[in-house]
Amino acid sequence: MRLRFLLSFVLVAALAACGDGTASRGGGGAAANRIRLAYQAFPSGDLVVKNNKWLEEALPGYRIEWTKFDSGASINTAFVAGSVDIAAIGSSPVARGLSAPLNIPYQVAFVLDVAGDNEALVARNGSGVTSIEGLRGKKVATSFASTAHYSLLAALDRAGVRESELTVVDLEPQDILASWTRGDIDAAYTWLPTLKELKKNGKVLIASRELATAGKPTLDLGVVSTAFLKAHPDAVDAWRKAEARALQLIADDRAAAAAAVAAELNLTEQDAEEQLGQGVFLKPADLASPEWLGTPDKPGALADSLVSAARFLKDQQKIDAVPDLATVRAAVYTEGLPDVLAP
Repeated sequence: MRLRFLLSFVLVAALAACGDGTASRGGGGAAANRIRLAYQAFPSGDLVVKNNKWLEEALPGYRIEWTKFDSGASINTAFVAGSVDIAAIGSSPVARGLSAPLNIPYQVAFVLDVAGDNEALVARNGSGVTSIEGLRGKKVATSFASTAHYSLLAALDRAGVRESELTVVDLEPQDILASWTRGDIDAAYTWLPTLKELKKNGKVLIASRELATAGKPTLDLGVVSTAFLKAHPDAVDAWRKAEARALQLIADDRAAAAAAVAAELNLTEQDAEEQLGQGVFLKPADLASPEWLGTPDKPGALADSLVSAARFLKDQQKIDAVPDLATVRAAVYTEGLPDVLAP
């Protein structure tokens, strides 16, 4: 109840200060179109779009504002506050966002990637941990309400380890690395590029690729505020087209995509290319397939996957209620697919 009150207070205050999130005001009070994008610092087509300024190129009449966020939980908070229009966010935070008590009015409009070896649970050398079962009594870090958190819970459940048998601490990726270096934590479930640093002095216990084959897949999704979508459908189409262009570049010219990612993450191009290779990236045409978003006439299985994730989170007592399939399907935006993704 207290959470609902706080969320309502934040939302009312933000809307009073910023309007409804569908447009902003320019200097002198003139109307100005603006898109506020939330991105995360992991290798993805989203960074390719940002670095190449493809959205700015496609929408010269809009002011494009990119803001870095450290986790899906903070992005959900920003959506509640009405301070972001489009975001790159993991499937587990989206499942939370579509569930009570958040019930965030946003639409899933893109699949950025499917987690593979780019997200994993790693035990620190010297911790004495060599298996998931060995985490009992240990301190494990992850970013709460993220795909990594969801995968950690799934990995523990699969191994028959109760969450109460270890200490799970909430840390953002950069804080995980600092705590790891100090020896304050025994293990961590996180993603690239932080994951690469942990693996230099740790052992991978399980990666998200393995959990996906065991029925607990995680994805990075592109979501759009429902209010923004209704007000600016053509801008959303331009954004989807730019993201599809990035996926095609990753498929056709990995080195060029890696150069953009390297510039955004301050990596060498070789490191960026290696890290891109650890994720699973769809082809643009795949997004409209029955396995993913689907089409207006034939909804895809992504909604079922999100409901399954919500059901698991409910079983873990992380959310209040599981949304029904019809509600989640209504939150998957398929208008114009597959044609809108064509070059």
